[in-house]
Amino acid sequence: MSEAVLGAVADAIDEARLWRLHEEFAAIGGTSKGGVCREALTPEDMTARIKLADLGRELGCTVGVDAIGNMFLRREGRKPDAAPVATGSHLDTQPTGGRFDGAYGVLAGVELFYALRDAGIETERPIEVINFTNEEGGRYAPGVMGSQVFADPDQLKRMLAAKAPDGGVLGGELGVFRQKLGPVEDRPFGTAYRAFVEGHIEQAPLLEETGNTVGVVTGIQGSRKFQIEVIGEEAHAGTMPRRRRKDALIAATHMVQALYRLMEDEEDTIRFTIGRFQAFPGAPSVVPGRVAFTCDFRHPSNELRARLGDQIEGLCKALAGPCGVEVNEYQSSVSVDFHGPMLEAVRRSAARLGVPHMDMYSGAGHDARNMARLCPSAMVFVPCERGISHNEAENAKASDLAAGTRVIAQAVTELALD
Repeated sequence: MSEAVLGAVADAIDEARLWRLHEEFAAIGGTSKGGVCREALTPEDMTARIKLADLGRELGCTVGVDAIGNMFLRREGRKPDAAPVATGSHLDTQPTGGRFDGAYGVLAGVELFYALRDAGIETERPIEVINFTNEEGGRYAPGVMGSQVFADPDQLKRMLAAKAPDGGVLGGELGVFRQKLGPVEDRPFGTAYRAFVEGHIEQAPLLEETGNTVGVVTGIQGSRKFQIEVIGEEAHAGTMPRRRRKDALIAATHMVQALYRLMEDEEDTIRFTIGRFQAFPGAPSVVPGRVAFTCDFRHPSNELRARLGDQIEGLCKALAGPCGVEVNEYQSSVSVDFHGPMLEAVRRSAARLGVPHMDMYSGAGHDARNMARLCPSAMVFVPCERGISHNEAENAKASDLAAGTRVIAQAVTELALD
């Protein structure tokens, strides 16, 4: 019976409908270069969130929102008190993001609900599709915020106070969103899930290079993220001699070069990025009195990440010269290995469907990392063209999105049938 049900739900996945969903959501915050700018809790993100809630209601789901703004579309099962099976990801993007990063994992879940409806399938357990708040971390830091608070509610107060560079305060903007959304269920933290799976584009070229359609993700490498502020002294560019300057920019550039040397790696496994670098006051005729920059450091080895990451503060202080420096590590996560029934269900689903697949490790952080602290979790990757992501040129094939969704649909349904 279950094999017939799993075949029926896979057959009901509609590639064209799934593609239309992506097109519709990509139009919300769409850019002239074909990408998407839909940063967390901007008007564009709120519009996408409201559209998701409307789709959920049309599909007969209840819609809930928790205190950090995570959204839950719930399709009831025969046993409403049973621990639900969940899937999802995020709808927010980077400032110059693509059409598929995050959105695919949410919309694959919506398509699963369409397929279950069309196939007339009722599950024993409830199924939920989750849209996590502020996964990208571009406008509000840190990233994967919604799932982080969901797994550790003690962080809620600190996260609600987060401020964006444009002056937004996360807690205040969540209040605006709730007002726009209208009446929904208030979801408490602490839901006990049977399992969770997140669909995502790979954001790397391995699947494309190997000819595989699905990546069965076995874990996520850990990361450490730092905000570094160099404090010097502003001065007139035409009159202050160089030897008497406290030029924050010179000190910061020495730090940047030394940090990249520290992170040199012949195996090219270390991922080290300085993604934001700002000099203040930013006037052509003023010696910069302050520079702020970020460091994003990732590696699968917890030991190596600890050893190199712990050298960052000392290195920066040694190169500060006449300036001061403050190093703040604002996010740290250990490497996570996936295991348990969801990972095995994904493998069975890919094999059952005859989808070319391979095991792989994720270099990028995802909400599944935090969900793995609460329940057996896994991820399904599908290829993206040339591995390009966090870029308006990001692209994926409709057939690959549909294949990954069929794998997710069978895995979720299998675990929701017991």
